[in-house]
Amino acid sequence: MSEPQPRGAERDLYRDTWVRYLGYANEVGEAFRSLVPAAVVWLSYGVASSYVLADAIDKGKKAGEVPSPEADRSARVTVAVVDTFVWQALASVAIPGFTINRVCAASLYVLGTATRWPLAVRKWTTTALGLLTIPIIIHPIDRSVDFLLDSSLRKLYPSVGKPSSS
Repeated sequence: MSEPQPRGAERDLYRDTWVRYLGYANEVGEAFRSLVPAAVVWLSYGVASSYVLADAIDKGKKAGEVPSPEADRSARVTVAVVDTFVWQALASVAIPGFTINRVCAASLYVLGTATRWPLAVRKWTTTALGLLTIPIIIHPIDRSVDFLLDSSLRKLYPSVGKPSSS
């Protein structure tokens, strides 16, 4: 979660409350992939993607509320929406979803070749490993996406101030 807010600072619904955990829905879906129908996993991606979109819209609205000339305002809103959407799509959905999917697939394979455990036990073990992996991957992925965007997309932004998407 985010660092503590200074006294009097506004809490960000999408960063500082339980709503933030909706961004992890697809990782949980991927962890349970071996146990649930594929539609449940896709639903988890829908929840996480809705979170990403809502956060991007929220950051655009907040950027638009800052008083400034119209040209600066339009650029600031665009940068806020694009930066937040790309950052969240990568850091909350695409990269962690892929990572948990591969961790679970690999663990199910290894358990299948290295043990004689019943399939149900292997699937539940895989799910547990996937869930335990989520908190381990969050910060490295977030920092990597920050680096990636700082090294690429963010260099293209007009000088309207650094976005605060991460």
